Amino acid sequence: MSWQTAVETTVTGLGYELVDCERSAGGLLRVTIDKLASEAAAGELITVDDCEKVTRQLQYVLEVEAFDYARLEVSSPGLDRPLKNAAHYVRFAGQEIDITLKLPFQGRKKYRGVVGAQPESTSDQAWRLVFDDGTAEQALDFTLDEVREARLVPAFSFKGRGGEPAPDRKPGQRGVIKPKKVPAKKQAGEPTEVAPGQDKVDGGLKQ
Repeated sequence: MSWQTAVETTVTGLGYELVDCERSAGGLLRVTIDKLASEAAAGELITVDDCEKVTRQLQYVLEVEAFDYARLEVSSPGLDRPLKNAAHYVRFAGQEIDITLKLPFQGRKKYRGVVGAQPESTSDQAWRLVFDDGTAEQALDFTLDEVREARLVPAFSFKGRGGEPAPDRKPGQRGVIKPKKVPAKKQAGEPTEVAPGQDKVDGGLKQ
């Protein structure tokens, strides 16, 4: 059994998804884990406790299997989670991603758009990226072996990953953050308005 198989078996056996694992020349073993798709859809995120749980079990397994490493690092994938295989693309189909191609297409390697399966293909290696080049909506068909790197575009939400995009957001564009309106200062002695049905709370110390 290889160390990659040992890591994957351990992580999945504990009920997590293995996003990535790599071993550096200096002996660092870096493992990235995530919640299962159903749990992530419910708003659950990887916590420090999750990482500690996986770390302890991996330390035991790697010692039993006599796999040599200098240091073990277990972490969450972050909001810009990498997409490493076909299962990742299936899980995040319909979401916005950044991809970097191995070879340039039409003079560029980096694209941002909404990913989905190619309608005419039955292969899980063939995908399509729909993006806006500033003049019209375009479609880029590619296979996974043509991709150097792919990552989710962070979707910020109080519920964690999977937040709704901004209303005026187009494929390949960032959402527009509108400036927050600052209410005008009230003059001293002017009564404070209270929204209907809301209690007024007077906190703090009187001057």
